[in-house]
Amino acid sequence: MPLYISLMKLTAKGLAELGDSPARRRISEERVAKLGGRSVWFLATLGQYDFVQLFEMPNEAAMLEYSLIARRDGYVDPLILPAFAAEDIGAIIGRAVSDGETSSGSQIGFATE
Repeated sequence: MPLYISLMKLTAKGLAELGDSPARRRISEERVAKLGGRSVWFLATLGQYDFVQLFEMPNEAAMLEYSLIARRDGYVDPLILPAFAAEDIGAIIGRAVSDGETSSGSQIGFATE
């Protein structure tokens, strides 16, 4: 199932109602399940983002729907990133490398003027 990372910043509303955050997280996980996905992990972080969450979602449409619902609620401003599991990266890199070579083995480059 496709993976997505959500980098979340609390909004002013989210900060004002911070004490309700655990209950909202449970609601979030229920919404994700209804869309056919699951929350793999959830972390509070220091720095630019307040929370990071990893989702498994059936497709981009389900992730978009969830993201729009989260934005509508107004507690967090999420940045959604598609992610790839470590076991998939080797094959992806292998295809990228082999597709980037000509039959003579040289790299395909960009034309410059």
